[in-house]
Amino acid sequence: MKHAKFVSFTAVGAQTAQKAAALLPDFLTERYARTVDPSLAGTQLARFAQQAMVDCDLIVFVGAAGIAVRAVAPYLAGKAFDPAVLVIDEAGRFVIPILSGHLGGANALAQRLAGGLGAQAVITTATDTRAAFAVDTWAAAHDCTVIDPENIKYVSGALLRGETVGLGSDFPVCGRLPAQVSLDYAADSGFVVGFDTKAAPFAHTLHLVPRIAYLGIGCRKGTDAQTIEAAAQAALDAAGVPWEAVRGIASIDVKQNEPGLLRFCQAHDLPLTVFSAETLQNVPGDFTPSDFVACTVGVDNVCERAAVCAASGGRLICRKTAQNGVTIALAQRDWRVEFDEKQLEGKKL
Repeated sequence: MKHAKFVSFTAVGAQTAQKAAALLPDFLTERYARTVDPSLAGTQLARFAQQAMVDCDLIVFVGAAGIAVRAVAPYLAGKAFDPAVLVIDEAGRFVIPILSGHLGGANALAQRLAGGLGAQAVITTATDTRAAFAVDTWAAAHDCTVIDPENIKYVSGALLRGETVGLGSDFPVCGRLPAQVSLDYAADSGFVVGFDTKAAPFAHTLHLVPRIAYLGIGCRKGTDAQTIEAAAQAALDAAGVPWEAVRGIASIDVKQNEPGLLRFCQAHDLPLTVFSAETLQNVPGDFTPSDFVACTVGVDNVCERAAVCAASGGRLICRKTAQNGVTIALAQRDWRVEFDEKQLEGKKL
């Protein structure tokens, strides 16, 4: 679940913060009413902002925009890392995204809160005000990692100048392309959707990597995280898949408390999903069988079956590889580059 922190500075602002927080049931929300809660009287706003910038997906300041700007400015890390930051006036009349409008979803969240509060969302990003296609908004909405966010400016700049930008994709493209986006590689700037982060079909290439790959892992009892890491890296390198594409880790349920596997997942901030031997054995497909594994855990293959199961029946893109007692497989969920009418109309998801 995503994490949001609200901070207010007056009694009226505290009421507005409470109303706004109630509009985000899909967030874990915390509210800090600095002049209402006596326990916060001695807290420093700078310390609050520093911590929130690290552990939150959304920060909402209910008060003056200047306070918010000064509070977060020392802790800015970059377009790809900063959380969404919003400002709401204490009366709840305006909701203003001031940071991470596209990648962090601040613009969409501002519109959502404004709708619930009966307020006006004040959107200032150029692609939004001109109803142009915003590639970073599209990436965030479709769970794609932006590898080189510094190149967003070239794609957005070209669109705002009325130029055509290119699109390259390793996946099927569905729906009507947004205005000024073409599958023609003749454009100077463009974006590529795929696993190859070195591809450079345009002079200014923005790489978007969909998070659709799942690592299936089997290991001996007591295998340490470093050994699992080395085996996983070798499999990813062999398949030409970057870490940014990995959405989760999968294994059999007898490994759900394996310390090395859990530390490996924690190091990469990836969820571990486990399946029973019966569930894995019933996964349809052609897998690499092992009599030893079948006798040990009750299913003829763990890594390949677990990867495919986690990928909702997707296809294997790296079959079982074995290294130092660790078996690794990689599966990819079925996925397409999709555009819809809301985006074509400039309405951000």
